[in-house]
Amino acid sequence: MRIKIDPLDKLFSQYVRLRARGCDEYTGKYVGYEKLQCCHFHGRRMKSVRYDPDNAIAATFGSHQHLDSEPLEKTMFWKKKLGEDKFNMLNARARTPARYLDKEAIKMWLKQEIGKLKGE
Repeated sequence: MRIKIDPLDKLFSQYVRLRARGCDEYTGKYVGYEKLQCCHFHGRRMKSVRYDPDNAIAATFGSHQHLDSEPLEKTMFWKKKLGEDKFNMLNARARTPARYLDKEAIKMWLKQEIGKLKGE
């Protein structure tokens, strides 16, 4: 089953990739913006953290595939990246129902953050 990618997903992916400044956040190597994907710790089905900056990194296709195929390594990477407390808070947010997700507010925030990253 494929997950529908809506315009907000594309905007979030743009934000995550710009935030990484062309680097694969898993390997730390510069690869360029165009080779990056948005890689989630908790999959996009978890609506409460689908657009959560702590739940996503920019990664190449290879790094993304590797992390998704190695759940223990993925967990260790995210714990190290966020720290234990932030990682636990991310997991708590993931378990929270997302009935009242305000997509318009998220869209406005993402556009503002993308503007900052682009120096606008």
